[in-house]
Amino acid sequence: MNARYANEDVGKNLDVTQMYLSEIGFSPLLSAEEEVYYARKSLKGDESSRKRMIESNLRLVVKISRRYLNRGLSLLDLIEEGNLGLIRAVEKFDPERGFRFSTYATWWIRQTIERAIMNQTRTIRLPIHVVKELNVYLRAARELMQKLDHEPSAEDIAELLDRPVADVQKMLSLNERISSIDSPVGGMDTDKSLVEIIADEHHAGPEDERQFSDVVHNIDHWLNDLNEKQREVIARRFGLRGYEPSTLEDVGAEIGLTRERVRQIQVEALRKLKLMMEKQGLSLDDVMNLNE
Repeated sequence: MNARYANEDVGKNLDVTQMYLSEIGFSPLLSAEEEVYYARKSLKGDESSRKRMIESNLRLVVKISRRYLNRGLSLLDLIEEGNLGLIRAVEKFDPERGFRFSTYATWWIRQTIERAIMNQTRTIRLPIHVVKELNVYLRAARELMQKLDHEPSAEDIAELLDRPVADVQKMLSLNERISSIDSPVGGMDTDKSLVEIIADEHHAGPEDERQFSDVVHNIDHWLNDLNEKQREVIARRFGLRGYEPSTLEDVGAEIGLTRERVRQIQVEALRKLKLMMEKQGLSLDDVMNLNE
């Protein structure tokens, strides 16, 4: 392609992106009370309430989408995928469960974007929860390779993670069998490729919902493992347990501490949470919307 035309295409994409960002900037965020109000009406089929919830959270999609730049999709493509996740979140959100919509929506937005990126690479996709579980074992294997004088066995990994050997063997065998998404599946009475026999994962099923429920349950469990001050700072900072997300300054004013002291407590609490989450194959970004 001629360089001049390529530059023109880039310019047009930037213009379209800027127009989109300008348009969504006029959609006000909802308060916790408004979220509950519109979510209840949306669940009853009120289309205007559904639209209000979507439009009020489009900026959240953009914020999350920016984290995935330079991974094969343009910002507009990432936003488009993220918007699908947002729509799914609005359809599935139950306001009676006690957590903020942004927490729930972040989960679905990340799921759809990550799936789109994985599909873009044209390699076989495992479900997100399986990939994260596999990463736990692979990280353990890398850690052991630094300590042992031989390649870690399934037994070595199982001992380090305190998991059944059979589970480790199963996950490692998945890693070995990952192949091209267009390759015919061997050992089966079919000429179909993996992409043809795997369910359409843009239509998230009960497993995704169960996984999110598990994470919500684990958040409470993880917070209870922090001391009282750490628990309060994290809950107030990231909008957990009914709080609105707040800045370091606001949290400090609310609990009578300086911004720097709140930051120090947050750093230590996130360090502890990171260790807890990694044991579950998750990262902080999988669960929390980190602002700073």
